[in-house]
Amino acid sequence: MSESNLKKAIKTSIGGQAVIEGVMMKGPYKTALSVRKQDGSIYTEEWNSPPTNKWYKKVPFIRGIFNFIDTLKLGYSSLMKSADFAGYEEEPSKFEKKLQEKLGNKYQSFLEGSIMLFSLVMVILLFIFIPTSTTKLLSKFISNGVLLTTIESFMKIAILIIYLSLVSRMEDIKRVFKYHGAEHKTIFCYEHGEELTVENVKKYERFHPRCGTSFLVIILILSILVNSFITWGNVWIRMGIKILCLPIIMSIAYECIKYAGKHDNIFTRILSAPGMWTQRITTKEPDDDMIEVAIEAMKRVIPSSEEEALW
Repeated sequence: MSESNLKKAIKTSIGGQAVIEGVMMKGPYKTALSVRKQDGSIYTEEWNSPPTNKWYKKVPFIRGIFNFIDTLKLGYSSLMKSADFAGYEEEPSKFEKKLQEKLGNKYQSFLEGSIMLFSLVMVILLFIFIPTSTTKLLSKFISNGVLLTTIESFMKIAILIIYLSLVSRMEDIKRVFKYHGAEHKTIFCYEHGEELTVENVKKYERFHPRCGTSFLVIILILSILVNSFITWGNVWIRMGIKILCLPIIMSIAYECIKYAGKHDNIFTRILSAPGMWTQRITTKEPDDDMIEVAIEAMKRVIPSSEEEALW
């Protein structure tokens, strides 16, 4: 990279998500979803981004949880739309049809809420219940609380890595991870002031410090730190306190990502390192046609003034 390009580098607030055969990009004013259809064409839909001027979306250590919920909702709706546009949508089952008839316009909100609840239950099961209850069994032989917490922490990390490694072997997920790489490389290209072409985008790394993967890894690391202060006396009390601490941990993790997105120093590089390593699993090198899709979505959300897109 030339010195002139390095001087142009900015940190943008534009972010995105890989979906089925496509990429969603969210800018300060517009959000766009581009999907590669089965006939080879690119379908793009755009809409206004949700307002960010609400006080609870701006106050540090409060905004994190609300922005996280908004991100989940946007991600889910984009994923469902992409499946439809790419031609992957299946015929709804009899149960789904009956549910749609009964709930009417509320069906989509019910579905989104159910998926968010299921995701929360899975997080609690995989990263709280299983590690804590399994480690508690070892307390018969180990009395040192610090050692127990260390074992529990390694178990959490192992569960995350094993889970991501297993799902990355699925063919459909492999393609999503490639689109994830295309999303990151396209954002990097824009941040360095280069024209958004396939050849330019290909030059950049697929690991980005503001990735959702990094956010999840920071949550995991913070939870390990917080857990070291929670008693092992009663396993149910320990798990209950962990669940109550989740919103606080998520809010702190959001502030860490915000800080890492604005600064480049030894602290942010250390902070971002675990997430960047994990992105070696959750991102793959994209094909040229995938980069074309990411570029199409990116172009739709870039504001007229560069200053409006700054992080």
